[in-house]
Amino acid sequence: MAGALYDLIFAGVMVVAPQMPAKLLNLPMPGETFYLWLMAIFLVMLASLYLAAAINPRRYSAIIAVAIVGRIAGAVAFAVAARGRPELSGLYLLATADLAFGLAHLALWLPVRR
Repeated sequence: MAGALYDLIFAGVMVVAPQMPAKLLNLPMPGETFYLWLMAIFLVMLASLYLAAAINPRRYSAIIAVAIVGRIAGAVAFAVAARGRPELSGLYLLATADLAFGLAHLALWLPVRR
C-alpha cells in the first residue's frame, strides 16, 4: 500500500506542480511536459497494480515479482544515470527510495508466497 500511495502522490505532483519535485531533487525539467504526463500515467497504472497485489498477494504474486525486479532495476538505473553527474545528484534519493521499496516488497512477499 505504501508503494501505491508513493506512486500516486508522485504522479499527481508531476502533473499539477512538476517544478516542485524538480526543485526538491535539484533535477532539470524535461524539455516537454508530456513526458511527465506519460510517466504519471505509468505511475498510476503501477499504483493500481500494487493495490490489487496488496489485497490478494497470492493471486497477484506475479505483480509483486515484477514490482521487486522493477524497483531494484529502477534504483540501479537512477544510480547509473547520476554517477559522475552532479547536476543529477537528486536521482540518488529516488534510487534509494526504489531500492527500499524493492527490498521491502521482497521481504514482505517471501513469507506469503510459500
